[in-house]
Amino acid sequence: MTEKQPATTTEQHPDATVADVIVERLGDWSVDRVFGYSGDGVNGILEALKRTDGAIEFVQARHEENAAFMAVGQAKYAGGAGVVTSTQGPGAVHLLNGLYDAKLDRVPVVAIIGQQNRSVLGSGYMQEIDLRTLFADVGAQFITEITTPGQVPMAIDRAFRAALDSRSPAVVIVPHDVQSAPAPELPHKHGIVTTSEEFATPLVHPSDAQLQSAAEVLNAGERIALLVGKGASRARDQVEAMADRLGAAIVTSLLGKAYVDEARPNAAGVMGHLGTTASAGVLTECDTLLIVGSNDPWTEFYPNPDQARAVQIDISAAHIANRYPVEVGLIGEASGTLTALLDLVDDKSDADWAARVREHVSDWHRVSDERAAVPMEPINPEAAVRALSPHVPEDAQIAVDVGSVVYWYARQLHLPTDVPAHVSGTLASMGCGIPYGIAAKLAYSERPVIVLSGDGGMQMTGLAELVTVAARWESWADPRFVIAILNNRDLAEVSWEQRENEGMARFRQTQALPDVRYSEYANLLGLDGERVTDPDELDGAWQRGLSADRPFVLDIVTDPATPLVPPLAQASAKLDSMRTALESESGELGERARQLLEEYVRIEQGE
Repeated sequence: MTEKQPATTTEQHPDATVADVIVERLGDWSVDRVFGYSGDGVNGILEALKRTDGAIEFVQARHEENAAFMAVGQAKYAGGAGVVTSTQGPGAVHLLNGLYDAKLDRVPVVAIIGQQNRSVLGSGYMQEIDLRTLFADVGAQFITEITTPGQVPMAIDRAFRAALDSRSPAVVIVPHDVQSAPAPELPHKHGIVTTSEEFATPLVHPSDAQLQSAAEVLNAGERIALLVGKGASRARDQVEAMADRLGAAIVTSLLGKAYVDEARPNAAGVMGHLGTTASAGVLTECDTLLIVGSNDPWTEFYPNPDQARAVQIDISAAHIANRYPVEVGLIGEASGTLTALLDLVDDKSDADWAARVREHVSDWHRVSDERAAVPMEPINPEAAVRALSPHVPEDAQIAVDVGSVVYWYARQLHLPTDVPAHVSGTLASMGCGIPYGIAAKLAYSERPVIVLSGDGGMQMTGLAELVTVAARWESWADPRFVIAILNNRDLAEVSWEQRENEGMARFRQTQALPDVRYSEYANLLGLDGERVTDPDELDGAWQRGLSADRPFVLDIVTDPATPLVPPLAQASAKLDSMRTALESESGELGERARQLLEEYVRIEQGE
């Protein structure tokens, strides 16, 4: 959302409807675009949007799920609350996945959903479903059904305040006949609630006594690690200052990766199954953990609870000690809390632990270098993502789909400072990549966008939303929109999960994907692109994509046998299960996977 004048007012339209009031209120909340797909259940709202003459843009996705992802992307890249609308019945059902993405990643989204006329509710009418029940969980912080015109301004205001305050979806259900009813008058009397479009983020700070208690824990520690999440997005300088003063390692959650300079010698990278060997090393050796704005669910990759004392900083009291037994919880905004805490902690920058952290980070750089250099058939996906790093524009925006591509993003892509990168982190839903990228581009069309996707996510939603890209790109200030598909013809993350968690050989019927000529499909839509099968062409392909005069699809053919190995310092027992599963896999793919697994283990062990 950006600052702007209200889109329309009831005074400008004497015959204004409830739908006009809804859209007017969206303008009051500085909404400049609404994502969705049309249907008779929201015809009144769509007509009201039309009457704004483009002051509020309607962005038509190819599917309501993708529209919801776009609303999440709007909130992630541009801030404020994303807005999505859909008709009742199937359209409403389709919204759920994107709204759960918002709920689990704590992103404010307002969903305005149509419903059948009030007179037929309860009759089993066409497309009538119980929307309050359907959205009861995902919209738990706020859900209401408007049954009378007088509710409208209050309901919209409360939806935005609830979404912004709780950083989660808010749901407003509007029956069709209510939308077309005359705009309400709101007399000052019993039973009428008059509200306004006002919201301010509270400034929350821990007490001096809490800060002192936290400092005592940190000062007693000798081997300190910071775990940094997206809650530290505005605290980059304070995080780095704290880590330097404590001689500490900086580990990030997946969602926190973009907020730490990974070129720093104490930056140990992403934690978890898809994380780095450095993060695993420091988390298995630290005696003190400072968690800053993270609620990462990979609990088995945290330090052993008997190993490390912990301090946690979070704006949400509900997140304190939610993933790890915390000794001191500091409820507050990250940058201010770290600034206050920094004056209370001892300088440990010259301690032996700081040198040990640098050793772990240096060794991880060796591991990532060597793994990216392993020859594969035809292209090593780690090499494909690694080759992007020197070409990322300083003003780029990056969207990452879900699947094995997230591993290579987490381990191989070095982000310039202030380049945002977003993924469906906690829901981990495939298909978010291109919808996120479209939202990023619409928010800042002058900035280039890079989407990293696997072929699973591309086939799930990407092929459809390429149509949206083709329909809109000529209006963008900068046409650069590069979509890179790591095309391994396999649902690789699940294939390796079957091997690792079940000791199960790859089940080809569930895992194999059709080999789609993605760049040729892009050409049919008037876009540009190329298929890359030679690793020596990666550098040139990224250059061509990022200098193209229109959206560009890179179809990078990668090896489905590439191992997805967790850091062995925390998950060495997983190897036996993988090896057992691979022993029973026949054929060239199974044999190559066995060889590559052993090569990856050898590299990590430094043999």
